[in-house]
Order: sequence, then structure tokens, then C-alpha cells
Amino acid sequence: METFSSSYPYKLYRITVSEADAAIRIDKFLSDALQVSRNKIQEAIAHQCIAVNNKAILKANYLVQPQDTITASIFFPPHLDSLIPEDKALDIVYEDEDLLVVHKPARMVTHPDKTHQTGTLANALLHYYKHFPLKDQLPTRPGLVHRLDKGTSGLLVVAKSSASLLALEKQFYDHKVVRTYYALIWGNPKEDKGSIGVPLIKSSYKCQVAVNSPMVGKGKHAVTHYQVIERFHHVALVKCTLETGRTHQIRVHMQHIGHPLFGDPYYGGTRIVSGQQYASYKAFVHNCFKLMPHQALHAAVLGFTHPIKHSFLSFEAALPENFAKLIEKWKKYVAAAIGHHAK
Repeated sequence: METFSSSYPYKLYRITVSEADAAIRIDKFLSDALQVSRNKIQEAIAHQCIAVNNKAILKANYLVQPQDTITASIFFPPHLDSLIPEDKALDIVYEDEDLLVVHKPARMVTHPDKTHQTGTLANALLHYYKHFPLKDQLPTRPGLVHRLDKGTSGLLVVAKSSASLLALEKQFYDHKVVRTYYALIWGNPKEDKGSIGVPLIKSSYKCQVAVNSPMVGKGKHAVTHYQVIERFHHVALVKCTLETGRTHQIRVHMQHIGHPLFGDPYYGGTRIVSGQQYASYKAFVHNCFKLMPHQALHAAVLGFTHPIKHSFLSFEAALPENFAKLIEKWKKYVAAAIGHHAK
């Protein structure tokens, strides 16, 4: 076996299969040879990071053959205490000696996880502050009181001291923080406004699912209030206010009532949920997906009591450019459809 230097945090291996190892599943073979878990090998296969004889394999049950040459690029995340400062632009909405409010763009991860160790908001914050006072206490989440999903844009508050962090965390825990989101959802809701109080339960690393009736009592309390702002026949712009703040709460709740977020890759939003399957309509929708290649969700309003000065602060962030353009595309589509039927 040969090991090559590679772009950290990856290692590249090359192995030639011997006669003694023939007819063994490749995930087991590599797990034993590299001394890593089979889950890690299967994850690498899923990302086409393992090749046999220069051809990427797609299934973990491939049986290795004598003289097979296997190349494997395996991800090894750095230790969680080794967050690296990165010079990335920050859209700072407000800052004082105790906190700052930042507008996170969509497709930026808030803080490192097992698949994102660089390029996160936390990396950028660590560079911005240079000597961040909470670095030792929160090595991978410097000052972050809460988070937004990777594909969600909008406002986040960041604490600059332990006192600010504790006071802000308590406000979030006590549900005293105002958080309003705008979302483009599939379908045409029957009611102009409503509340969704379905508890949530973790089902996997990425997904949260609504608790079904047989599981009542096992999920976490979660409440989302929504109001329809504008309807576009097959999609609708809604305003969502959080009473609680569970992971993926708005995304799961809206899917639960049959209106997944437009473009949501995990909760059914990347297929055409509403509208006739005409070629022209399908082409229009796919162009919309290209414009917004993530869930159409924006954290527009954030309000809280200043942790030190005790005054109430409220901030609002306009829709990102691609979100605003997406709304305009649907408006024009509806206007054109109405004009066509009027002829």
C-alpha cells in the first residue's frame, strides 16, 4: 500500500489486491487495510472517491479481484480544536463591544461539521476578530449563539463575551427572540395563515421528520406560524414566525402540510410538486431551480434584548438577489399565463 500527500484533510491511498484477498467486499477490504470504519469507506464510495483500475465504483458490495489497483481518497476531518481563521468577507449589519449581527449568505455553512471544516462562517469570524475572546471556550463555534442551515440565508447574532453569550442563549432557550423567515413553498395553501404544532424527532444525521401519531410524546415540541404573502398559482410566498427553533423546523413543518420549500433538496422541494407537466412549464421550473439551487428560505427579521444594555434590538435583511429574482420570475410567469387565458 502506498500513501500519498493530498489536499488536507484528505489522504490518498493506492493498494493492489493480492490473491489472498480476492472476492472480499471492497468496503470490508479497505476498512481492514486502512484501519478506518466501513461507514467512512461507504461515504467515500458514495462521493465517487474510490476507484478500481481507474474507474470509480458506485457500490460497496463490489468484490475485489486479484491485481485490482484501488485508489481511495479518504476524508479525515481535522481535530475540532483546530479551526483555521479564513479571510472571507462578512456582511455585518450591526456591531458593538458586546455582539454583532451578521447576514449569512446561502450556501455558507455556519460552523464546522464532519463534512465542512473550512469555508464556514466560524472560520471567517475567527479571522475577523483575530484574538476572539471566546476562542478557547468555543473552539469551533466562536460566539455563535444559533445557526442557519447551509442553504438558508439571513441574520445571525454573534456574542463577543461570555456574559453576552449566556444572556443571548437564555433568550433563545426561553423563546424570547423574534425570528421571521420568508419562504417560497410549493402549492397553493387553502388558508391565508395558520400554525403548525407537530413535534419533531431526529431521524438521521441530516433530516428531521414530523412525529406521526403512534410516536406522539417522543418528539420535541415545535411550533411554526405562517402567513401567505402572495400566491403564484403553483407556489406561494409565505412569512414564517418561529415559536420554537428546532433543526430544519420550517422545512419539515411545511413539508408535513404538503407544501415543501421550493428547491429544498432534503424535503421534496426539488421536484415539480404542483402544476401541469407541460414541457414549457417544466423548463421554466428547472430554470428557477438553477437560479436558486437550494431551499428558498431567508431569515429576514431578528429581534432580541441587548444582553448587556437591555434595550430591544431589531434587524431586517432584504431578500438576497437570487431570491428576489425568483419571485419576479414567478410573477411574470403568472401574468403571462393569465394573459394567455384571457385571449
